[in-house]
Amino acid sequence: MLLRLVSYPLVSISLQIFSNVKATIDLSAFKEREKVISLLYEKPLRTRKLNGMCYKTQGSFEELEELFHEISSFKKSDVHNVRHQKHESSRSPVQVMSVEVVDSVMSYIEQKCSKELDKIGGNEVSMHVHRTHDKVLVDFRLVNPQHPEFLCHHARERFITFYQRIATNLQTRTFDVDPIVLQHRKQIEVRFPELLISDIPRKHSLRSSITVMGSYTDIMWFEEFLENGMATSQRVVRDQGRSPQSRHSDLSGPSAKQPERKEEGESCPICLDVMKKTEMKTLARCQHSFCEDCLKKAFSSKPICPVCGVVYGELEGTQPQNGTMEVSTSKAPLPGYPTYGSIIIRYQIPSGIQGEEHPNPGHSYEGISRVAFLPDSPEGRKVAKLLKRAFQQRLIFTIGRSSTTGRNNVVTWNDVHHKTSRTGGPTNYGYPDPDYLSRVKEELKAKGIY
Repeated sequence: MLLRLVSYPLVSISLQIFSNVKATIDLSAFKEREKVISLLYEKPLRTRKLNGMCYKTQGSFEELEELFHEISSFKKSDVHNVRHQKHESSRSPVQVMSVEVVDSVMSYIEQKCSKELDKIGGNEVSMHVHRTHDKVLVDFRLVNPQHPEFLCHHARERFITFYQRIATNLQTRTFDVDPIVLQHRKQIEVRFPELLISDIPRKHSLRSSITVMGSYTDIMWFEEFLENGMATSQRVVRDQGRSPQSRHSDLSGPSAKQPERKEEGESCPICLDVMKKTEMKTLARCQHSFCEDCLKKAFSSKPICPVCGVVYGELEGTQPQNGTMEVSTSKAPLPGYPTYGSIIIRYQIPSGIQGEEHPNPGHSYEGISRVAFLPDSPEGRKVAKLLKRAFQQRLIFTIGRSSTTGRNNVVTWNDVHHKTSRTGGPTNYGYPDPDYLSRVKEELKAKGIY
């Protein structure tokens, strides 16, 4: 947090908790002091005058961050420039700063996204992961020390953007399964290549447990696979890679009673059986086909194509139902949108008890409070309306494992990126980021909101 506020050297900050941040503001550093004082008392902050020309104010981190952006235009230019030059000169270390990451997320990236990692560094930059007992750091080094250092900085920025996209999409679920499923884990991993699957040892139990990490959609289809195939899971995993005809030959035995199953045909992606034309259902928009009964079961969970994720109908998520979303505006512009004000979205999801649609029904979950920013431009206002629809359809948040803290049973983002900082670019979940609005519209479109 202190790094994000270093560009405000005229304000001293002590961060205690997110909802209780204190700042001391020295009016001698500002040329329009009356306007600064007015802003101090107009905001929903606790402000009092100290000795001399200093004021002490207190509020949430987001409230103070917004205040600092608004009063920054009132600074004395000569003081600002001197401080800015000092800041710039101290920001050019010989070695690029490491990036601290969550171990579980980095493990997923290393195992499932190795090709993407190679592309980030290219032939000029190598990335090294260092694990200690309390943190995981990613370092960036030039392969050829004679090459310009900015290559490392660019690789670091690309990695942070990539890591952020992966981390915000990841969820973790634990499933109780028949032990036969674990015996064919390799075949299951081939069927679900985007999921990271781990065993959980359970002594003296007829059931086994596995933990899967991946995107919401992939985990949902894995759950569908378990629910629809548990009774025949041994057959399903055994028959991976074999032709539909040989599968049914084994199942039916020498005296097969279903000759129509021996005909050449397309297999259902859910149950893997050869589909009869009279029982086959083809989805209109994506043209993927399934057994009609399998598709009904899948759509009863989520109305999206089990293969490609195209939404059919209105998708409803698992976001806790007692949350609030408040939208307001500010005249302070965002970097990259100098002619527009900003839209401020405040989400509040209180703690509660998980329902049947959540990972651990009956257990408590920890709520969150989040603030996000959009430019108050025509496109930004459109995105705000789309986010409102997504919130009403319970798609903005879910309950699971936090990708930043590693804690379970907490409210987390649900595959829709938000800018939770005004500044800092993609590195700090902020602006400028010229492609952000287009990306978030695509993410919402994938959930049927456009």
